[in-house]
Amino acid sequence: MSAPDGSPVGAERSIGHLFATATTEMSALVHDEIALAKAQLKQDVKRGAMGGGAFAAAGAVLLFSLPMLNFALAYGIRTWSGWNLAVCFLLSFAANVLVAGLLALTGVAFAKKAKKGQGPQKVASSMKETAGVLQNAKPHPRRPSPADAPVEAVARSSS
Repeated sequence: MSAPDGSPVGAERSIGHLFATATTEMSALVHDEIALAKAQLKQDVKRGAMGGGAFAAAGAVLLFSLPMLNFALAYGIRTWSGWNLAVCFLLSFAANVLVAGLLALTGVAFAKKAKKGQGPQKVASSMKETAGVLQNAKPHPRRPSPADAPVEAVARSSS
């Protein structure tokens, strides 16, 4: 059986090897946090674009459908009811405004969803939490080695 880095379980690893492993894992963690932030930001931008597209569609429908739709609807109402033609045109215009209003409400709903997206804020708080944990980490105590022993002073000769 072996550890994730390939060394046998229970085998002593050097401090350099442990430090290299910790550095590699920290680097992977930072890269993953950045990738998460990018993905969440991409999703928020996509929702914002959907809201903007709905607003643009509402404007296009209102602008391009008014002449043709107003004439068709007004003459249809006049044929069906026999009312004055001016009243029929007003009713036709009101129907177009209603459709544009519904599209605008759809745009508002998508804009609110995009505004509520807290992707970058979540990633920033997660990174702060990770930094806080790492700041509070204490190194494992180790036994002094012979190389760490105090060196005795040696008298120099003047010759």
